[in-house]
Amino acid sequence: MRIEIVAVGTELLLGQIADTNSAWLGDRLASAGVTSHFHQAVGDNHERITLAMRTALARSDGIIVCGGLGPTQDDITREAIADVMAVELVRDQAIVDVIAGFFESRGRTMSANNARQADVPRGASVIPQRTGTAPGLICPLGNKVIYAVPGVPYEMAEMFDRAILPDLRSRMAEAGEESVIVSRVLRTWGASESGLAESLQGRIDALDASGDVTLAFLASGMEGIKVRITARARTLDEGTAFLNLEEAEVRDAIAAQLGDIVFGVDDESMEVAVAAQLKAHHLTLGVAESLTGGLIASRLVNVPGASDWFRGGVVAYHEQVKFDVLGVRRGPVVTESAAAAMAEGVRRVTGSDVGLGITGVAGPDDQEGVAPGTIFAGLCLPDDTTETRRFQLPGDRERVRQYGAISALDLLRRALIAWRA
Repeated sequence: MRIEIVAVGTELLLGQIADTNSAWLGDRLASAGVTSHFHQAVGDNHERITLAMRTALARSDGIIVCGGLGPTQDDITREAIADVMAVELVRDQAIVDVIAGFFESRGRTMSANNARQADVPRGASVIPQRTGTAPGLICPLGNKVIYAVPGVPYEMAEMFDRAILPDLRSRMAEAGEESVIVSRVLRTWGASESGLAESLQGRIDALDASGDVTLAFLASGMEGIKVRITARARTLDEGTAFLNLEEAEVRDAIAAQLGDIVFGVDDESMEVAVAAQLKAHHLTLGVAESLTGGLIASRLVNVPGASDWFRGGVVAYHEQVKFDVLGVRRGPVVTESAAAAMAEGVRRVTGSDVGLGITGVAGPDDQEGVAPGTIFAGLCLPDDTTETRRFQLPGDRERVRQYGAISALDLLRRALIAWRA
């Protein structure tokens, strides 16, 4: 079954509001085994809304229209749907009473224009409102359907789960098309998108021949490159089995050419991966930061239970703090030796098993003759061994700082994996 999403609102076209509804719906539809080949955004104009819906109906089995169900004059989705259905709007007094009760419960009087939200295209059924004033609609057109939901995200999501998804599943069952689409994302750091694609070309060719599973690459900026594995199956268990098999193949192919660059699955961030290694080895961590200014510590404490393994951090932004607090030798501070000394110093100051230090130049100007984008990270491990790494990172000041934070965490992750391996 093919469903198209039509997002209504001039504010979406102007970039004043991000269209998070379409992304959320796309994910939920895919999980339910529903195909969604097209998403549209259209402004608050009757002719263009009806054109968008007619176009969608010509190539899909149904539409989910988000937005334009409110009480103001630019909320014209109901009128456009009635036009497409070639029916009139009928005011439902029961809905008017519900909306009035909503206002009365808050000690307010309903203005007359709110009654517009009770106008229903003849032949449509209503999705009762529970969290707002605007009801949703289920509007059949022969063997096709238009669903209409409010643009407020939590109202939209509640109506989708309560009414639209069950209706879709019923239609799919009648057509004998029940299936699921499942996906899993492998998160990587340290390789380019082209490098990842090259390492997985063999798998891509094999999957193209079978057609059950696909791979896609998602460049995610400061969070690395993601590899999304997607499978269509008859049941969730079957789909999960496909994902498990393909994940193993993908990991092996990547590791063979690019090493241990996969750090997480789905929502597992780099700091979650670091936390897992620290907990596995029963180690604690201290962090000394210069150019990142606390970004690393902030990421680490976002992990629930961080107090079990994160002892604390020192933001040694001024060189005097590096000298006096961390014991860095007086002299240049944008060097590998300074990063190593910061790691050793913070390990001592916080009483941690592991120390991580980072220094460098975020830009826009050189510092100590070192070019912007140059980062030095140092690690001091429990056996007193110290290692350092130099990174040359692209971008403006903010990107360098963010890239520096995740690069240092990745260095720590890899070192902990290798430690006592």
